[in-house]
Amino acid sequence: MRVTRHAYAVDGWGVGELWEADDRLVVAHEGPSGATALVTTLPTTLPTTPGGAQSAPSGTLSRKSTRERHDFVPELIQRIDSFYRGEQVDFQDVELDLEWCTPFQADVAVALRHVPWGEVVSYSELAALAGHPRAQRAVGTFCAGNRFSLLLPCHRVVGATGIGSYGPSGVAHKRRLLRLEGHAAL
Repeated sequence: MRVTRHAYAVDGWGVGELWEADDRLVVAHEGPSGATALVTTLPTTLPTTPGGAQSAPSGTLSRKSTRERHDFVPELIQRIDSFYRGEQVDFQDVELDLEWCTPFQADVAVALRHVPWGEVVSYSELAALAGHPRAQRAVGTFCAGNRFSLLLPCHRVVGATGIGSYGPSGVAHKRRLLRLEGHAAL
């Protein structure tokens, strides 16, 4: 599988990365980080998830720009930019590489993709929606290792008694995303 890294910038949000394979399959997405300049060096691998799974295949990276690809990547990056400008955007049609997922993780990913813009669910509600009631801790672990920022909207998953965590981006970033979607950010 040939994987291509596409860095992009979103005004007011920073720099993000989209990792895409075979012209239409997203293998990872890191939302804007708050950095102000595009990254110019290409790592050989992405960071690993808390469970140790790699976020993208290593040793198969290409440096092609988005201008050399068909319309999928530029169109998806435009949709991501629209999201960060506050437009209601749906990413359910974007094909994600879930080959690494266990059956439980795949169930959670499918359920999470159906949480609508501007709404939130608790970790236990998401577990139930995924067909695994009482697996809220495992859902939290899945969300903490989510390698599809925004495309699997873990920012819409909250704790039973508050906002919950949001990995390396932090709770302030989660609140900002929820406010962007018109939700009172807990």
